[in-house]
Amino acid sequence: MPFEFNAVEMQYESYAGIHVQLRYLLRVTITRNYAVNIVKERHFWVENPSTTPEGLTPIKMEVGIEDCLHIEFEYNKGHYHLKDVVVGKIYFMLVRIRLKHMELEIRKRETCGSGTHTHNESETLAKYEIMDGAPVRGESIPIRLFLSPYQLTPTYKNINNKFSVRYFINLVLVDEEDRRYFKQQEITLYRET
Repeated sequence: MPFEFNAVEMQYESYAGIHVQLRYLLRVTITRNYAVNIVKERHFWVENPSTTPEGLTPIKMEVGIEDCLHIEFEYNKGHYHLKDVVVGKIYFMLVRIRLKHMELEIRKRETCGSGTHTHNESETLAKYEIMDGAPVRGESIPIRLFLSPYQLTPTYKNINNKFSVRYFINLVLVDEEDRRYFKQQEITLYRET
């Protein structure tokens, strides 16, 4: 028996997270007068591609510790599709701390609930070492991080005032005494058409 649902809006993509699941299902009920009704459910996954956002401006930031460390970093844009490449550079303007290594992380923050019942859960999805050893003043470190190997979803912002999923690029510097210095930058992910 063929069937079709016309103009059914599936506004949000399916999502399976740590504390949240956004899913769609098809429920079929066969009503019988002579016996118990038969009910069957089948889940299906929804993906909503979107167009490339306009105004993809680079992200440029300066960060430092007074009289110890001053770096400038730049990412080519703030919006990435799920199979994109993060391209950028880190420029050391002042280095008076003995750094051991530097890494780039992709972090996902899932927020669910509202008001006083809000719950945040963060997880590191990727860790990528971009420098090993101590940098010198004037040194520039190129960044090229491919997103396709990681299980990423589009960014979800305040879905029905119930949950959000946000992504961050986290730059982590570790000194010889294993102290960690970091700077986070939020990025927006989308599914390309």
